[in-house]
Amino acid sequence: MSWRKVQIAEFLDDGGIDILTGPFGTQLKASHYTSEGTPVINVRNVGYGDLRPEKLEFIPDQVVSRLSKHLLETRDIVFGRKGAVDRHLFVSESETGWMQGSDCIRIRVLTDAIYPAFLSFALRLPSHKQWMLTQCSNKATMASLNQDVIGRIPVNLPDPATQAEIASILSAYDDLIENNRRRIQLLEQAARLLYREWFVYLRFPGHEHVSITDGVPEGWTPTTIPDIGRVVTGKTPSKKKKSYYGDDIPFIKTPDIHGNTLVIKTDESLSEEGANTQANKTLPSRSILVSCIGTVGAVALNSSIAQTNQQINAIVPTNESLRYWTLFMAKDLKPVLEGMGGGSTMANVNKSKFSNIKVVIPSSLMLDQFNSFVAIQIDQIEQLVLMNLQLIQARDLLLTRMMNGKVAV
Repeated sequence: MSWRKVQIAEFLDDGGIDILTGPFGTQLKASHYTSEGTPVINVRNVGYGDLRPEKLEFIPDQVVSRLSKHLLETRDIVFGRKGAVDRHLFVSESETGWMQGSDCIRIRVLTDAIYPAFLSFALRLPSHKQWMLTQCSNKATMASLNQDVIGRIPVNLPDPATQAEIASILSAYDDLIENNRRRIQLLEQAARLLYREWFVYLRFPGHEHVSITDGVPEGWTPTTIPDIGRVVTGKTPSKKKKSYYGDDIPFIKTPDIHGNTLVIKTDESLSEEGANTQANKTLPSRSILVSCIGTVGAVALNSSIAQTNQQINAIVPTNESLRYWTLFMAKDLKPVLEGMGGGSTMANVNKSKFSNIKVVIPSSLMLDQFNSFVAIQIDQIEQLVLMNLQLIQARDLLLTRMMNGKVAV
């Protein structure tokens, strides 16, 4: 099997790949966005081959009609122009017909010489990500991508049949990962619906026989967060001491929380030495983590003993029966935290403000029943997350070996 090294420009020049930069800012303004309509892929929605659905924006039909050339098709590849230059989205059937955002560049493979899914996997190689960061880096400004850089992207290509076979093998891993993600979403949704049914709409078991005064059922207790458990505000150990950082204790920051009910993998970890310098910041497993600086209201549990940075306030429940009620209660605090933070882009809810948030703790019977239901679902979520981490590790190892021609297909 022979491979040849090419640049994307070879196919841009002969029409084998079409390239299009997103609409100008004058064509797609913030005022055009609506609460529903056609989703727009902006740079924050671009992952490593996949979609990051958080904070999707939408545009109405009249804007779509005017900018129809920017509509995405299945197997398009979308790059972020600023900041996320090492990331891309491989457009699936689910995103077909969505709109390319202003801060993105789209390529569309038209030639039979390249199998689009193979190209997407090639763009996930660590060597490619580093190449993109190097090519687009500018010490004075945020990394920026343009059509010229895309043209210089190097790709090793085997024959089209081999490309298709490699893509099929790697896609099988992606399909398993995506299936597990959907199962996680369904489990989270079921738990959240139960929380809202019982504790927001007050349709808990036996509610017909419980008197309610000023919106508070009999036996429930109006109070503040410290009555749920200990509040711990995180802290960052000195970066000057390299020995404080290692692989012993997960060090959780807000980006680690986004999109996760359980935080298992973190970008950074502390050494035992570093964690011991602030032992009072150590959290037992499944504490409730709430981001309170910057993007406030992101909520998750830590899967194992961990510490967090100062952007996170954690609640360590005094009673096990409070744990999962507190998790979903905290998920509903986002508008409260945004209001307390002043509505600025760098909202700040300190420990004192956070501790003074008013809550109503349900009766111990309701807490016990809810906890027994939801604990099973959280355990299942944790197993699925761990399975996905193993699948991702196996896929990425296979990706590198197959793209180097070290594994025959």
